[in-house]
Amino acid sequence: MSFFVDSVIMFTSQVLFFGFGWLFFMRQLFKDYEVRQYVVQVVFSITFAFSCTMFELIIFEILGVLSSTSRYFHWKLNLYVILLVLIFVVPFYIGYFVVSNIRLLQRQRLLFSCVVWFTFMYFFWKLGDPFPILSPKHGILSIEQLISRVGVIGVTLMALLSGFGAVNCPYTYMSYFLRNVTDSDILALERRLLQTMDMIVSKKKRIAMTRRQMYQRGEEQNKQTGFWGMIKSVTSSPSGSESILNDV
Repeated sequence: MSFFVDSVIMFTSQVLFFGFGWLFFMRQLFKDYEVRQYVVQVVFSITFAFSCTMFELIIFEILGVLSSTSRYFHWKLNLYVILLVLIFVVPFYIGYFVVSNIRLLQRQRLLFSCVVWFTFMYFFWKLGDPFPILSPKHGILSIEQLISRVGVIGVTLMALLSGFGAVNCPYTYMSYFLRNVTDSDILALERRLLQTMDMIVSKKKRIAMTRRQMYQRGEEQNKQTGFWGMIKSVTSSPSGSESILNDV
């Protein structure tokens, strides 16, 4: 009786997740989706529902909700359904959709779709050769063989997408933190630069004139002799040099 109740609970949650995935596909993901392919919507909703159900089962395992036998049964069921969709249904339908758009192959599109699917299965199976996936304890078409290959592909794709996002996101959103430079800003900075250069030139001229005056006064003081000339040379200081130093 408890297994039946647990199955009803899981089936109800799957129906709710399926409906939410359908609405998410129609309202947000592809709200401007003109080509109404109901197979695509159904496959997406099924994958979304069973993925959410597996996450729900993990939470139930932590909290101790439902019985252990029912959790194990629904966990295995969800794994088989998701693997069936990912390995058999989705690649076959993608090949069927690609072949259907080629005019020369439309008469025998089912046959060529099977050829595309077998090609995918060959490369999918050969992907596990470099990795220690094969084990004599499991069969060739066991769930462990399929999950291991799906895991290798999933981890590789996630790593590529994460690296691309880590580089592309700062490059894309960096413009929001940068100030837009207009022509008026450039003209204002050019005016300030010219004013600064004019100020530097004028101060250099004043420094040169002051040095020249100091040099002339020094020559005049050297001509003066006596005790009073020495005292005058020490106590007197040119006012122009002090003003130049204060300006600098």
